[in-house]
Amino acid sequence: QVQLVESGGGLVQPGGSLRLSCAASGSSLTIWSMGWYRQAPGKERELVASIISDGSTNYADSVKGRFSISRDNAKNTVYLQMNSLKPEDTAVYYCNTLATTLAGYREVWGQGTPVTVSS
Repeated sequence: QVQLVESGGGLVQPGGSLRLSCAASGSSLTIWSMGWYRQAPGKERELVASIISDGSTNYADSVKGRFSISRDNAKNTVYLQMNSLKPEDTAVYYCNTLATTLAGYREVWGQGTPVTVSS
């Protein structure tokens, strides 16, 4: 089994910052990619940012220049630093990983952490 534990969500004022964390755990685990998705009420889930095993990153156009994804390979943890937050960033943010275990290749989702940007 692979588990993802997310933290860091909450309420923040427009223009403020939050840092989300996601830690992966499991036996014989190799992480190939990790990323953050978000889903607002009435909208489809969308990719926010991702990072793959060689360190390359990808960002949604709406967050470029404001968000930054990073990783700590020793801890199997990915971070999303969110700056200059806007009300339209309000959503439930989900961590995702593509990983291998002894059972094979797996895609795993976290439980989601809410982010609310409001005055």
